Amino acid sequence: MAPAWHLGPVALPVHGLFVALGVLTAAIVFTAEARRRGAVNEQSVVAVAGALIGGAVGMRLSGWARHLDFDSNPSLAEAWQFGSRSILGGLLGAYLGVLIAKRLGGYRGKTGDLFAPAVALGMAIGRIGCHLTEAPGRPTTLPWGVHAPGTTPECPGCLAGQAMHPSFVYEIVFQLTAFAVLLWLRPRIGRPGELFVIYIAGYAVFRFLVEFVRANETVWLDLTRPQWFLLPSLVVLAIRIGYGYRHGYYNHPARRQEARI
Repeated sequence: MAPAWHLGPVALPVHGLFVALGVLTAAIVFTAEARRRGAVNEQSVVAVAGALIGGAVGMRLSGWARHLDFDSNPSLAEAWQFGSRSILGGLLGAYLGVLIAKRLGGYRGKTGDLFAPAVALGMAIGRIGCHLTEAPGRPTTLPWGVHAPGTTPECPGCLAGQAMHPSFVYEIVFQLTAFAVLLWLRPRIGRPGELFVIYIAGYAVFRFLVEFVRANETVWLDLTRPQWFLLPSLVVLAIRIGYGYRHGYYNHPARRQEARI
């Protein structure tokens, strides 16, 4: 049974509570950013709806291809009911949901820059729920290692009382740093959509590295499933960042204007 906080007769699932708080925070930041940019319109609402629906579907179905032997995977109905609710699956689903919603609505504008800071802050809050309810990470002798209750699901180290890497705390710190950096970059990068590209590239690199201390099962060459999922993404993102750098996408808007003159 998932850990819950009790307010009288009402049980609040801890993980779900922080995920909901993260989504709410992301929606507030998105709305504030849209207003600042004068982009509060039907198209932005359609994009948000696509992100929410796509993210929910992606998280639910993210466990479908859990095994290399596809005969061992759950059916789509079982994956929907008992999905692993992976953050990577949610992000991919949200991205595809936005693309589909924009295509159906006939909207061609860039919305990624509205989402990037919102997603970073929302993820930081949502990961608090993961830290409180899931296996922290692999065993460590570092002084900041943490102990988790023996009742934590899929956590042999918790039963043994081992100190483990606080991998979700690492991600909370990353996401808060990313949020601050994105706000700092906001007036310095005028090319639409590039803030989102930078955030996704940064998160992909971080997530690949943090997997080495997370409690996820390794499947081949001592790498986890998320790492194998991320490897081709990292190649594509590196090519995309390199292309943008060569074409001056990351120059300050004033510098690009001077270059045109």
